[in-house]
Amino acid sequence: MNTPTHYDAIILGAGAAGLMCALTAGQRGRRVLLVDHAEQVGKKILISGGGRCNFTNLHTAPDRYLSANPHFAKSALRRYTQHDFLELVERHRIAWHEKTLGQLFCDGGARQIVDMLLAECTAGGVEIALGHLARDITHADASYRVTIGDRIATAPALVIATGGPSIPKMGATGFAYDLARQFGLKIIEPRPALVPLTLGGDEVLFRELSGVAAPVEARAGKAKFREAALFTHRGLSGPAILQVSSYWRHGEPVEIDFLPTHPADWLVAAKRAHPRTTLRKLLTDALPTRLADTLADQLGLTTELANTPDKALAEAQRRLSAWRFHPNGTEGFAKAEVTVGGIATAGLSSQTMEARDVRGLYAIGEAVDVTGWLGGYNFQWAWASGWAAGQAI
Repeated sequence: MNTPTHYDAIILGAGAAGLMCALTAGQRGRRVLLVDHAEQVGKKILISGGGRCNFTNLHTAPDRYLSANPHFAKSALRRYTQHDFLELVERHRIAWHEKTLGQLFCDGGARQIVDMLLAECTAGGVEIALGHLARDITHADASYRVTIGDRIATAPALVIATGGPSIPKMGATGFAYDLARQFGLKIIEPRPALVPLTLGGDEVLFRELSGVAAPVEARAGKAKFREAALFTHRGLSGPAILQVSSYWRHGEPVEIDFLPTHPADWLVAAKRAHPRTTLRKLLTDALPTRLADTLADQLGLTTELANTPDKALAEAQRRLSAWRFHPNGTEGFAKAEVTVGGIATAGLSSQTMEARDVRGLYAIGEAVDVTGWLGGYNFQWAWASGWAAGQAI
């Protein structure tokens, strides 16, 4: 076995957070080793945003993140903002555009973001070791010792940046949690987030609408999002559903307002204005035909509005504005974009991401119990938390 090579910091995980941490520390003069078991860096970055990388969101704010401690993300997000990352993107002359709701994408492709981060790592003299699992990780005498392939590296700082278990086909695992537990850190139960929901029982009929999408307001718990919902062969998806999935708990309903722009009394008002029309016709005018037909069949009001009691119309209005689905689960980590839960923030400094009780141990990015909304928020947390740790190493 070779003589150990000494570094100022060893960063495990060459995803968004690990790359940002490495380039930040490297450009501060630290000798950094960035390690990943994959053969290339930034694999999740490359597939994000349909290959165009939704790299941040103009509306980033702490209230758009879930955590057992909702205040934890504030410090890092305030100190390294979406505008800071956008400035880096523009410095590298990467063309970008805003889609909807503040979401920023590359005009070219996600490879541009990875190349930018690698160029910044090169500028900081970062050494990158790919294709080897980090193993035999120990801590003694204020030094971390890690075996990588056939060599040993040591450093006074070790950064956990290996993400969560979402998208295992990309090589994602629960490695971060196992390592955190080894050093006495607690884990908030991980569960899939930004993930499609599955339907069963009496609601299976909605799966027959596979491919149908409509703008809705979806609600789970106290969270609500007005975006598109998509029916799939397994249940519900689309941006509105992915958003509420992070807040949804097994056994709870998800409510959908199929006509969120309609006033509360629209159906009774329609009876006065168009007494000869039917509910099915009104729904077909407002929604995709297959969805309108299914909802009309479920509501069972077949007569002209003039012959339908106001009470029945008011009940139909109520159901259409708060249609209750009872998901029997999610499509799991295989289809989840990110993970809710992870390394408990109670054991970390919000300023530096360092473990409170283990000197020199840091945790950043998706490995930590901080999860953003859909639309670039999770990348911004990766940049911000990586920068915070990189400044502290």
